[in-house]
Amino acid sequence: MTKEDFLEYCKSINIEITNEILDKLDKYKDLLIEWNNRFNLTSIIKEKDIYLKHFYDSLCLFKAIDFRNKKLCDFGTGAGFPGMVIAIVFNSCNVTLLESNNKKVLFLNTVKDTLELKNITIINQRAEDYGKTNRELFDIVTCRAVSNLKIILELSVSMLKINGLFIPMKSNIEEEFNNSVNKAKMLGYTFINKIEYNLPYENSNRTLLIYKKSVKTNMKYPRNYNIIKKQWFLFPF
Repeated sequence: MTKEDFLEYCKSINIEITNEILDKLDKYKDLLIEWNNRFNLTSIIKEKDIYLKHFYDSLCLFKAIDFRNKKLCDFGTGAGFPGMVIAIVFNSCNVTLLESNNKKVLFLNTVKDTLELKNITIINQRAEDYGKTNRELFDIVTCRAVSNLKIILELSVSMLKINGLFIPMKSNIEEEFNNSVNKAKMLGYTFINKIEYNLPYENSNRTLLIYKKSVKTNMKYPRNYNIIKKQWFLFPF
């Protein structure tokens, strides 16, 4: 995807990329490529792929929700996708990035400082640990390709306000979705919608699942990650 194509595809989903925003995204891209030579941040480092698979794909979350004037948490953000891109493009969105990898957090802070982003908070912590003490804070929680749906449903739920939305970004999701229906209900989630689309050029499948948190979260959630994962492994259905 060229820079020009990126701008046109963003327009097609009602996102206007100004010259100022594009300049920040370009600096982000350059930092990503530079840092990737030292640390393994991402396997996607060609410019055309960064615009398609990192920048445009991150902004496709806008198909599900308008981020403006919202508080959003992106956990397991890695090198900042989708949360950093959202923070750059929507400066009225207050974004918290959760990442447990120290080197990736160092990179994220470098991007934040270089681009002078005032609407972003970076936390070096695992999602389940953060969620135990930071409860009912966010309008939107998201993550991209972090783990099995059963696991991330539990990791996300305590951080959301009542009536807040959890919108994980996935690829082929049918089996995971079907196997997680009971878990979602048990956690107090109501399933709202599923949005499917294909990325341009490569035609790869993407899915946005939209869950609404209906009730206050029981204080026992989220549990320790190893317990969540073990239970999922023993009872995948």
